[in-house]
Amino acid sequence: MSSKPNHSVAVTILDKEYRVACAEDEQAGLQASAKLLNERMAKIRNGGTVIGAERIAVMAALNIAHELIQAKAGLARQPVEEQMLDRLHEKVQAALSKFDKP
Repeated sequence: MSSKPNHSVAVTILDKEYRVACAEDEQAGLQASAKLLNERMAKIRNGGTVIGAERIAVMAALNIAHELIQAKAGLARQPVEEQMLDRLHEKVQAALSKFDKP
């Protein structure tokens, strides 16, 4: 969080209200995060296979963490894929230039 003064923000997760200290310019992000967490926890709870708020929270956190790791891995692969495309483009250009020579 930033160094700006913190405000107490109320978020509701599984029908329970939590007060969280948050910089004013980060409140929208906090609300969006709480909404995502609430939706994921509600989905797990409504699935009926996990019982207890703490276990539901852990399962939701694990799912979100897994998605984050996959997203970061996808971003890490992107430059390698771009490099491969650049090399392929260079090879194609070199092959085509052979046909352009008289």
